[in-house]
Amino acid sequence: MNIFDTYAGALKDIITSLGEVGPFPKALDLSNVTIEPPRDASHGDISTNIALVLTKQARMKPRDIADLVAAELDKIDGVDKVDVAGPGFINISLKADVIQSQVANILKADGQYGRSDVGNQEKVNVEYVSVNPTGPLHVGHCRGAIFGDALASLLDYTGYDVTREYYINDAGGQIDVLARSAYLRYAQALGQDIGEIPEGLYPGDYLIPVGKDLADKYGEKWLDKTESEWLLPIRKFATDAMMDMIRADLETLAIKHDVFFSELTLHDSGKIQVALDKLDAKGLLYTGVLEPPKGTKPDDWEMRPQTLFKSTDFGDDVDRAVQKSDGSWTYFAADVAYHYDKMERGFTSLIDVWGADHGGYVKRVESVIEALSDGKVSLDVRLCQMVKLLRDGTPVKMSKRSGSFITMRDIVDEVGKDVV
Repeated sequence: MNIFDTYAGALKDIITSLGEVGPFPKALDLSNVTIEPPRDASHGDISTNIALVLTKQARMKPRDIADLVAAELDKIDGVDKVDVAGPGFINISLKADVIQSQVANILKADGQYGRSDVGNQEKVNVEYVSVNPTGPLHVGHCRGAIFGDALASLLDYTGYDVTREYYINDAGGQIDVLARSAYLRYAQALGQDIGEIPEGLYPGDYLIPVGKDLADKYGEKWLDKTESEWLLPIRKFATDAMMDMIRADLETLAIKHDVFFSELTLHDSGKIQVALDKLDAKGLLYTGVLEPPKGTKPDDWEMRPQTLFKSTDFGDDVDRAVQKSDGSWTYFAADVAYHYDKMERGFTSLIDVWGADHGGYVKRVESVIEALSDGKVSLDVRLCQMVKLLRDGTPVKMSKRSGSFITMRDIVDEVGKDVV
């Protein structure tokens, strides 16, 4: 028995009976009626706005409607007390045996309580965490990881065909920075004095084991070679090492993804061009020059002709660059291809869990999904607010570039995964 469904049915019966013998019209729209736990637990077990919703339809004051409904609710088995609060909210307190019977039902269900097939096996892709593979997860990543995993679990529990996905950002300039940082630790492992880590590289000690592993695998093979010779193999080695670390960090919170999708594969396979060809065929790409943005200029802006996506056709503020004047792809182009790939894999509902600092990016991605799917695929972006960690009352600034951060593993080791 679902308590809220039970009392929703009771309310509907009350309104129907009052419509037959009393002041209410017989046909009332109850679609906006809510039946939910009150915000303040001291107000009871169930709260409903039914009186406020019906006031215009019934042409009565909400308090008068609430008093009529409350009097009928008070007659129902299991109801201990009914109060009318504020402009007409109805708060219901249930008898203890009603709550106790629910506990018994939960225990009898043997872990299956609340499971349903409401999702009808719709294919849903939930992408979350997707942290750049340049270091271990820190405490700032916890919120999105836990929220995304909980959301995926709830969808799975209610009958959706859920895929949990992690997008590996392994094609950007930050991976070159990672490789150069790992190379220094490799040289250090071979006995070279590397001095201070240069500004702009990752100074964290977490790369020391990576350097040792490189030395064990390659010996002095790359030591006297030029960057152009060692960059690609060390990029891959370091990225794989970081992803192994990230997977291990996630396992401390019992979080596991079904798919780890590499951005680099989009570039290597030509999928970016394929996705943009789809937009071009719809007449949604053109060559143009963007107006200078206000404030800080984004990385993909330049005062030269670029290939632009007509995102303003779908409600975005400005059109978005997908290819720079030198022929290279923008970061957004890879996102276009990535989300198109999700559609090609048969997902009809996409959920992305991002940090709040990516809020300005939402509309352009929504626009391209609407364009590519002709509105048949939905995107729901969930923004998680940034985590603030205090040490002795002072905020701790976390940055991989500075090597100053509190890792997720540190927090889990100190307080346990359930507390996190």
